[in-house]
Amino acid sequence: MKAVVNGKIILKDRILEGFAILYTDVIEGILPSDKIPSDAEIIDANGGYVAPGLIDLHIHGYLGKDVCDGEAESIRTIAGGIVKNGVTGFLPTTMTVDMKVIRKALEVCRELKEESKVWNGSAILGTHAEGPFISESKKGAQDAKYILKPDAAFVKEYADIIKIITLAPETDTEDFAAIREITRDTDVVISMGHTSADYDTAMKSTEAGVKHVTHLFNAMTPMSHRAPGVVTAAFNTDVTCELIVDTFHVDPCFYDLLYKIKGRKLCFITDCLPAGGLPYGEYTLGGTKIVYRDIVCRLENGTVAGSVLPLNKGVWNVYTNSNIPLYECVNGATLNPAAAIGIEKTKGSLDVGKDADIIITDAEFNVNKTIIGGTIRYEA
Repeated sequence: MKAVVNGKIILKDRILEGFAILYTDVIEGILPSDKIPSDAEIIDANGGYVAPGLIDLHIHGYLGKDVCDGEAESIRTIAGGIVKNGVTGFLPTTMTVDMKVIRKALEVCRELKEESKVWNGSAILGTHAEGPFISESKKGAQDAKYILKPDAAFVKEYADIIKIITLAPETDTEDFAAIREITRDTDVVISMGHTSADYDTAMKSTEAGVKHVTHLFNAMTPMSHRAPGVVTAAFNTDVTCELIVDTFHVDPCFYDLLYKIKGRKLCFITDCLPAGGLPYGEYTLGGTKIVYRDIVCRLENGTVAGSVLPLNKGVWNVYTNSNIPLYECVNGATLNPAAAIGIEKTKGSLDVGKDADIIITDAEFNVNKTIIGGTIRYEA
């Protein structure tokens, strides 16, 4: 039994001081600091925050490695890098590239998932397939030549490893045949993204099975008073919504408004590229050249292409640029994403009985220690 003491414990609905958190491989209890069992091993939080491990639903790479490399070592490098940012679980994210490349990347993640439970890095919780079933007009940094029509058979083949599939609902049949088949036959979360759908199409797709929205505002039809678009459909339905919280992709002035509208349906993501964790320079994403300069990644033609955001910094960005309570900012990167992919019974908050996925940070949410399943995987 271990006890984390001298920290501000961030629960899903409040922050506790003067308490300790006890854990083995799961959370055993939260009790006053003077009630700690005498045989417990003490871990001092040094006055910092004690929070649930962060969950990133959308990340393409880190430290120069790309999920679409289709290499085990690339996934290990990404996992070993982001664990230092407090990420205890993640969905390695593919993009619109050759289908052979996507399949290889998914197969590598499938093979590594069990190993990732014990390695010194973030655990693979599944994958996020961003494309190739997207709209050419909203492709962003994706490669148009690899865009395909939605294929339920492909998703079903990899339903054991794909947690989220991003697609453009308007590219499906008129009655959303692929969306309905995926919803009927799998637990894969269908997300609308990189989509030129109008409001009515987006609304109807949520009735057919769409449950999630990929990087809200980015690469979709905007909210307008005469053409409401996908953004308005996201507001008017119960879908969960990703938000890139780097203060660039979406202006921070929206944070309070989005929290009021979506509440705990808001999931903070990084959409991080291989340039994450590296200095400014030129890198690649899915074989395409990316220029990283002035905190932004762009294609050579100037198109914005993902971020280099560490997720712990994203949480702090929202907290320091809004009136949202810190515990709700933390929920945006823990409980909310866990619920979006159906693992909230075991992960996402410091409830008794849940996995001991815990981070200890300083006063500005810089990570000092990352614990996964009760084992320290990173220490500053």
